[in-house]
Amino acid sequence: MTIDTTLIEPFKKLELIAKKAVEGFISGLHKSPFHGFSVEFAEHRLYNKGESTRHIDWKLFARSDKLFIKRYEEETNLRCQIVIDISSSMLFPKNEPNNKLNFCIYAAAALCELLKQQRDAYGLSLFDSEIIKHFSAKSNPQHKQLIFSTLSELLSKSELNKNTNALLALSQIAEIIHKRSLVFIFSDMFENIGNSDELFNALQHLKYKKHEVVLFNVTDKLKEVDFDFENKPYHFIDLESGQELKLNPNELKEAYVEKIKNHRDALQVKCGQYKIDLIDADINMGFNKILHTYLIKRAAML
Repeated sequence: MTIDTTLIEPFKKLELIAKKAVEGFISGLHKSPFHGFSVEFAEHRLYNKGESTRHIDWKLFARSDKLFIKRYEEETNLRCQIVIDISSSMLFPKNEPNNKLNFCIYAAAALCELLKQQRDAYGLSLFDSEIIKHFSAKSNPQHKQLIFSTLSELLSKSELNKNTNALLALSQIAEIIHKRSLVFIFSDMFENIGNSDELFNALQHLKYKKHEVVLFNVTDKLKEVDFDFENKPYHFIDLESGQELKLNPNELKEAYVEKIKNHRDALQVKCGQYKIDLIDADINMGFNKILHTYLIKRAAML
């Protein structure tokens, strides 16, 4: 399957700016228009007589018999790392096209399209019980193709019994992102409900490393938060552990809803303490509405 790019096209018109609180960012939208020889290859230009021969592309000279200089673009103003939880719980609702993982994939693709339009750098990290893939932030066309190809592959993901270890993965990501970045995390945050201190420590680790963090708490609110099922017996299967349970949801709805509420309240409090943007992302509302609303609100606050 491939990403339907028509769904993310409108995000080209939006803006994403680093908050001033993240010291070290240049508070602007675009990559510097000036060219140097420091970071990423941008294009070739003809060699002018008298210039240094240091940056001549000799391989191209061998093929064309003409002298070309390699031009490079300077560092971007904004570096963004998009982190997606791809554990099996993200496949809920199972066998539905609009599950939590697909919501994350399209939201990530839209952010990449937006950042590409701004000529800013973006990377992608995927994790379940460990980091599965990690692409550092770059801004060249080849990088975009790699990111979109990786995201497209995820659209066909159906592997069950893949557990989550956000503590390990997020802590590792905090260490391997060497430059201060804007970090978007997409996860259902259902790990260790009732004992979330370790998960909060992982988020705090990212903040300790001076990254700005935005957390999209992705859920199917109707089923996973409100526990809204018909009054009849159901056969529930844990997508991560495979554990099976047969019961009538009404038997434990009150206790379930209270526990989930306490977990989400604690998450909100901790994110407030750490100055982390927390977005309640209900997949039933669609990625475009959730992300668009957040970006407009963010721009208005800066």
